[in-house]
Amino acid sequence: MKRYLLLALLLVYLYSCNTKKEIEQRPNIVLIMADDIGFSDIGSYGSEIQTPNIDFLAEGGMRFTTFYNMAKCNPTRSSLLTGLYTGGNGAVHLAHLTKKAGYENIMSGKEHFDPWVPEYCKAENVFDQAFTFWATTEYFRPPSGEFERPFYLNGRELKAEEIQFEQSPMYKTDFITDYALQWLNDTFQKEKPFFLYLPYHAAHYPLQARPEDIAKYRGTYLKGWDKLRRERFAKMKQLGVIAEDTELSPPEGNLNQFRKPLVPEYVEYYPWDDLSESARDSLDLEMSVFAAMVDRMDQNIGRVLDKLRENGELENTLVLFLVDNGSCPFYTNKVKDVAPGPADSYWSLRATWANLGNTPFRQYKQCGHEGGSHTPFIAYWPDRIAPGTITQQPGHVVDIAPTFLEVLNTSYPDSINGHASLPLQGSSLLPIFKGEERKEPDYFISGLDKFRMFRKGDYKIVRLNGGDWELYNMKEDPTELNDLAATYPEKVKELADDYILLNLR
Repeated sequence: MKRYLLLALLLVYLYSCNTKKEIEQRPNIVLIMADDIGFSDIGSYGSEIQTPNIDFLAEGGMRFTTFYNMAKCNPTRSSLLTGLYTGGNGAVHLAHLTKKAGYENIMSGKEHFDPWVPEYCKAENVFDQAFTFWATTEYFRPPSGEFERPFYLNGRELKAEEIQFEQSPMYKTDFITDYALQWLNDTFQKEKPFFLYLPYHAAHYPLQARPEDIAKYRGTYLKGWDKLRRERFAKMKQLGVIAEDTELSPPEGNLNQFRKPLVPEYVEYYPWDDLSESARDSLDLEMSVFAAMVDRMDQNIGRVLDKLRENGELENTLVLFLVDNGSCPFYTNKVKDVAPGPADSYWSLRATWANLGNTPFRQYKQCGHEGGSHTPFIAYWPDRIAPGTITQQPGHVVDIAPTFLEVLNTSYPDSINGHASLPLQGSSLLPIFKGEERKEPDYFISGLDKFRMFRKGDYKIVRLNGGDWELYNMKEDPTELNDLAATYPEKVKELADDYILLNLR
């Protein structure tokens, strides 16, 4: 009897050792999301904005030349975190997968979902520690003393004076990182792998930034959007993030007729050379504040990477950087007599600067055209992803969940919160990370319903303002200059029928 007991204890010990070893070998995962940043707004994708820490990830890892989002904050987050284009009860959050695999789950940043995302997927229900806000709120504490929308700590609403921060005056991008670093320190003591979800709000409006960051860029944009767009385009070809034969789309205003007010100087394109000196100075400030917001986000990403280095964790961490949609051209100025930058201002970026951000593509946030749906994606994983790699294989935010499953080496649950789990709609990016060819998904979807795009293989249908489908061959015409709908109506019908059959509205 004693012999059987010793044997049982030995088996339990060996199992626990193997389980602990398996957990230790699994990588930490850091998922960083930026907000309303165009394809060319990052240094390693062509920008003059200083992003050395994101560029470090790009140079040490893999850049995707084609990576799709859902073209707006809430649908992108909904699809990213569940692996579904649309769903409901039965959706499984990424943090459910990491928790099942024995990970500590941390989130600090923006939360914003479509109505179909179940309550059990909200941050306070899936993360061990969560500091969040919903949708949009200011960066500096406003003159009123309270933020437009409140912040929450593990589901409990915080007053502005309760928010912890290290640098005065308090600034959202900084204190989002402060919370993340505090919890990382706690996690290091537990000797568990961790999943850190860091959805920054930068550079979503309102345009507010620290004066020292703005000063770095003041005067940079006096050359204007026309010249800068050509400069970025040339740099992008040099970097290899667009093909040599890519054509630059002509400058174009915001064609969205549903996002009002349609203030002409915000939605229309006009040549820089036609502007007065005072107008150019004001516009230089506007873009300098935007650049400062991106810069400050990069500085904070650097703080996270430094924390991982200091604790010997960076070498065993998969870091993913992406953006929720292309640059935003909508007029949302609430304070018209205060220039952008300080706490008492509330400005947004106009279409002409957003057109620069979305170089070389057409259109903007909410649109299924590439300017709204096509943004940077970087994957960094030492000794697993070859440094300095650029891949032309397309991906989508809906592919992140199946990628997590494969990286975690865990199974997808059969049920969640009493509901049968909904099947994932993407496919793993891990073969691409390994330098292999993956079977391309059957389709990609993006854009709001009236601005929907549906891509299958090289062909893509897309519409504006609920109008007729346009058709583009994305392999031959990545900047959507030649609408083929009238030439190949049968292809339009084929794709439209395939899209309707999915019933994903």
